[in-house]
Amino acid sequence: MRFLEKLSSRRVNALLPALVMLGACAPAAPPPTTPTPAPTTVSRAVVGGIADAPPVTDSRTALRQFADSLVSQPAFRNAHFGILIVDPTSGDTLYSRNAGKLFMPASNQKLITGAVALARLGPDYRFRTEVATVTSVRDAPALLGGTLRGDLVVTGFGDPTVSDHAQVDAMAPLHAIADSPLAHGVRRINGRVLAGADNLPGPSLGFGWAWDDLPYPYSAGVDELYFNEGFTRIIVHGGSRPGAPARAVTRPARTFPALTLDVTTVAPGSTPRPELEVESTADGLGAVVTGTIAAGDSAVLQVTFRDQTAAYLAALNEALADRGIRVDGRGTTPPDSVIAHVGSPLFVVLSPPLRDIMPLLQKPSQNQIAELLLRALGRELTGSGSADSGRAVIERQLLAWGAQPDGFVIRDGSGLSRHDYLSPETIIRVLDVMTRDPSFQVYYDALPIAGVDGTIENRMRGTPAQGNVHAKTGYIDRARSLSGYVTTANGKRLLFSILANNWTTSVREVEAVQDAIAVRLAGMTLGPTGAAGGR
Repeated sequence: MRFLEKLSSRRVNALLPALVMLGACAPAAPPPTTPTPAPTTVSRAVVGGIADAPPVTDSRTALRQFADSLVSQPAFRNAHFGILIVDPTSGDTLYSRNAGKLFMPASNQKLITGAVALARLGPDYRFRTEVATVTSVRDAPALLGGTLRGDLVVTGFGDPTVSDHAQVDAMAPLHAIADSPLAHGVRRINGRVLAGADNLPGPSLGFGWAWDDLPYPYSAGVDELYFNEGFTRIIVHGGSRPGAPARAVTRPARTFPALTLDVTTVAPGSTPRPELEVESTADGLGAVVTGTIAAGDSAVLQVTFRDQTAAYLAALNEALADRGIRVDGRGTTPPDSVIAHVGSPLFVVLSPPLRDIMPLLQKPSQNQIAELLLRALGRELTGSGSADSGRAVIERQLLAWGAQPDGFVIRDGSGLSRHDYLSPETIIRVLDVMTRDPSFQVYYDALPIAGVDGTIENRMRGTPAQGNVHAKTGYIDRARSLSGYVTTANGKRLLFSILANNWTTSVREVEAVQDAIAVRLAGMTLGPTGAAGGR
């Protein structure tokens, strides 16, 4: 069956200059060139005790028997697998199992979000942050004798790169903001530093996210002013001797959240590891650390911000203080009357371009970048920065690309929701469309590379797939995914999607099936029409 040709018949025909520019992240390295290894046999250990299929002359038949034998193991009696492997050049389907069925994709959802973002926003798209001032005195000069009169208003649009992950030091972009008024002689702000307009309205969390995930950084909410991917690190140090006071600091900001310690220093060896817990305070502005830690020991805790705007403004106030700029007032959101009279921006901060953000999204599978891209799609293409608006943009784009209307359910950008559903057909459709997009190399390079980096850095090492497979993983409870691109032994690029749901065996056994299939594809030889030859 020529899968791509069949689906193709259903295809729908389809500022002010920045005074502060954040340093762009280094572009992703070109894919490594790996010498084509000699064909190898997948061992019993790799596939969880199942031997290779019996030798046959037709390697395409051998691939089918091999994949069937893997997913038919007794351990997967209750599991659901959806698999589709396609040669996009010939349009041939090399293997298909439940390819039109819906599966929870987990972070394979980011394949969709990233593709639509690159196609609709473009690889040079940058997030904006605008800094303006409001004075209560009509026609009064904003700057007088080194004092900025009135409030400083910061209007965000969801820049996800004010983080240690993107910048090495999340405070660096905020220090850059502080440097601009400093360069113009500002030494004091006699008002407050406030948040501007609500450019990303609606819930900060994704639809259907599990409530018991919310304390963890991977489940942090998002907002238009966003600091360090929504969480802080708390470094706790035990006292010098049992009973001595423990101490703790927060990073990357030193002043937020406010810490309360109820930690006892105990004798070394009396506990195998620090036994510490952290909880946010009810107002979201503080954190309480409790438990025990050995004398001379240290531990790093993580806690999400309950109030993303407050976290950003606290860090910006800290950055201003670091530059010697005094801020007289404190606050978070100004009244509507102030928002209505915000003047033209004093300056605009631009994020690194989307081409440099994509690896930060895909390689570590960063949920919050995906959620902010979802909202950016909504804002830029519909005028509303809500998640629902972004969802509508993605749904329309999937239909325009020829995906079947019953082949997807979109509820968030990251795949953290258990209400997202994709079919392998839909994923393959997107992977195929992107091979013809001008930004394909950005998309391809941003994906994790087997045995090299990202979430498959330690998978498929020492096989033909190492340095070859570019694929996105996905994992939430009972859902494990691997979809992307693999190059055969004779240089043909294949598209594959392997989705698994609802198993009760170990996730390692599911991964072993996915890896074994990817390794098999990397070692195959395909003729010019897609006919398999060799192994």
